[in-house]
Amino acid sequence: MNLLPKSSKEFGSVDYWEKFFQQRGKKAFEWYGTYLELCEVLHKYIKPREKVLVIGCGNSELSEQLYDVGYQDIVNIDISEVVIKQMKERNAARRPQMSFLKMDMTQMEFPDAWFQVVLDKGTLDAVLTDEEEKTLRQVDRMLAEVGRVLQGRETEWLFGMEDGRKQLAASAGFRRLITVALHRGQQYESMESIQAELSARVMELAPAGMPAQQQVPFLSVGGDLGERTVRHRDCSPLSGDYVIEDVQGDDRRYFRRLVFLSSRNVVQSEARLLTDVSHRAQKKRKKDRRKQRPAGTPEEPPATPGQAIDKGYLCCEHHKAMVAGLALLRSPELLLETPLAVLVVGLGGGSLPLFVHDHFPKARVEAVEIDPCMLEVATRWFGFSQSDRMEVHISDGLDYIASLAEGEARPHYDVIMFDVDSKDPTLGMSCPPPAFVDQPFLQRVRRILTPEGVFILNLVCRDPGLKEAVLGGLKAVFPLLYVRRIEGEVNEILFCQLRPERPLATLELLEKARALEQALRKPGRGWDDTCVLSDMLQTVQLV
Repeated sequence: MNLLPKSSKEFGSVDYWEKFFQQRGKKAFEWYGTYLELCEVLHKYIKPREKVLVIGCGNSELSEQLYDVGYQDIVNIDISEVVIKQMKERNAARRPQMSFLKMDMTQMEFPDAWFQVVLDKGTLDAVLTDEEEKTLRQVDRMLAEVGRVLQGRETEWLFGMEDGRKQLAASAGFRRLITVALHRGQQYESMESIQAELSARVMELAPAGMPAQQQVPFLSVGGDLGERTVRHRDCSPLSGDYVIEDVQGDDRRYFRRLVFLSSRNVVQSEARLLTDVSHRAQKKRKKDRRKQRPAGTPEEPPATPGQAIDKGYLCCEHHKAMVAGLALLRSPELLLETPLAVLVVGLGGGSLPLFVHDHFPKARVEAVEIDPCMLEVATRWFGFSQSDRMEVHISDGLDYIASLAEGEARPHYDVIMFDVDSKDPTLGMSCPPPAFVDQPFLQRVRRILTPEGVFILNLVCRDPGLKEAVLGGLKAVFPLLYVRRIEGEVNEILFCQLRPERPLATLELLEKARALEQALRKPGRGWDDTCVLSDMLQTVQLV
């Protein structure tokens, strides 16, 4: 029986596949390889607990065999009603947790970011039957839907939108780029080990005529290599699943990180650990103590997780720049003796408000955090604590500032800091959420800022048009606006003030930063030598 179509175009026809599976019957048909041929790769990159979508499943035995070895959260879709009915009947009794749905992969009905893995074994080839414009648009729709339902950075603006990919290619300086997502379950010792694994596959996609021995450069956006120890896992009703992990940095020091699994490659908060003892050594000592302990003696309780945090060290360059922005206040050399009122929106691990609290002994710091779980994380794992000068308000920052601005006894802050991330990765702006830079809300911020105060905003925006609109909106409310780009990062720190008649020249600004740093470097204050405030403001420009 000849089941092949008369022309390749028929592979894209629903009618062809209905007839194919009617004539084929219930006997499995494998395109491009069986489970036994593919299992080594599949097991390496797919974890049994992950939610898997198989697109264009046909009547292949691949999903069934994956299910039988422990991958039981599998959803299969196909455009053929005939084959979906066959597969439901074949698996109803033996594989009750696996589902088969008739669905068009270019118009899927699943929520966004619903799967950790999308598996395709030949379906793209069935769609890409030629290079006509209509066919290519169909391929674009298919890949867009895959990106939509898939968890990971694939859906971020930089990777998932055409303008973002163009910007990525331009910044890398190459005309052709292949992007590969390194997921948290995959651990490699170095970039060299990644390159060794992927080089052969990369060359399969090389342009015609490229020498076989051509060296292809590998670039990294972020990094997640080397030794990593997960200290804690939990789920926040607001922020979703998250992990606390200790990782080893390039200088062999250890750092503690908070990572939301909805944005797996973004470090939400980071702090340096005071001890640089390796985790292997810690495990060995724990094992030795267990051997020495008499039978029946309970184990010693673990040390408090927050005790090992270096509270005087700011890991994030944008936090250092935000602290340097306090030099814009009047008489920075006297700030340590000034009862500053500081409002920080966005707690995270608490590093920024805690640093201001510890280094400005007269300052009263208020932090606003929408997620109560984050206060627990900051307190338990990042050494954060409240005091008579440090208070945390569990509230939506938008609502909290609105209530302050509209209240009868309106407070006024010398410093207001925004370090709030957006939960929508498809926008060209990941920090802050758009509502935080709306004109009505900025007017409320203005009303609670002292006339000589400074409003400091961490802006992460890759979309040039959106960034221009944000800067224009801020300038309309805060006539004096400085911007500072963080070298090697997409972060820009915006310093906003209300007195346009008093802009500072660069040399004057640097002098004020040096005066502030000199005051902070006094003996006994534990100042980090790598934090040079004048360097943080070296590239500040007036908008």
